[in-house]
Amino acid sequence: MSEMVTSKNGIEIRLPDERWEHIITGHGELADMQQNVLDTISEPERVLAGGAGELLAVREIEAGKWLVVAYREAGEDGFIITAFMTRRHQSLDKREQLWP
Repeated sequence: MSEMVTSKNGIEIRLPDERWEHIITGHGELADMQQNVLDTISEPERVLAGGAGELLAVREIEAGKWLVVAYREAGEDGFIITAFMTRRHQSLDKREQLWP
């Protein structure tokens, strides 16, 4: 089973159960935040270029704390790779901004 959401590029992005398990195994603080992860893809504050062709959707969840969702778009389809929280906005600011 997969959850689906549409990216800012109009691509359907999947969150397969296997990927969700991977995310919450490594980042337990996200266990109750699946909808936040999906919303970050569909309504990000910005989208940044990742280091290996992936896209990074970013949303501030609370003051000084950002949710980053890494995903890949391939043609008409895409999938979420991982997600994590960060307070290191300076490292995000160094990346190429793709949207808006």
